[in-house]
Amino acid sequence: MKKIFVDSDVVLSSLLSPKGAAYFLLNEVGLEFAISNVSLLEIERGIVKLNLDKNQLRKLVKNRLKLIELRDSTKKIKKSFKNYVFDEDDAHVVAGAKRTKAKVILTYNLKHFNKQKIKDDLGIVVLTPAQYLQHLRSLGLDKTIIVAIIAIICLELLG
Repeated sequence: MKKIFVDSDVVLSSLLSPKGAAYFLLNEVGLEFAISNVSLLEIERGIVKLNLDKNQLRKLVKNRLKLIELRDSTKKIKKSFKNYVFDEDDAHVVAGAKRTKAKVILTYNLKHFNKQKIKDDLGIVVLTPAQYLQHLRSLGLDKTIIVAIIAIICLELLG
């Protein structure tokens, strides 16, 4: 099974709306997802800022997200992974994906990542949740899942 590292914006999106690709992936599809301790802190700050239910996050982490620990300091992570990001505050996402041995990073912030370098050096593909759903569709999944994927993509495109 492919390991997928999830950026904090995708987790927050899944908690904000039960209609999008992020929610569908994190709650409906049997895939292996991971976040880091650094990501969890970002998500917790977002939960407070957006006035979301902390219990929903706890449930999601317990049931669907593997929590991995990045032991290096934020400064060291930023220095080690600076060539993979255009926003140094996202260096921990690449570090977490590498530590998890993920094949995919899910994020809505594509412009923050040097996608080609990440793919070339680390063998990790950076995609939005909708792009990943399209990828799953291309693999010839069950028709029920394909219909759900198409509906979610249409909902995201329509706003």
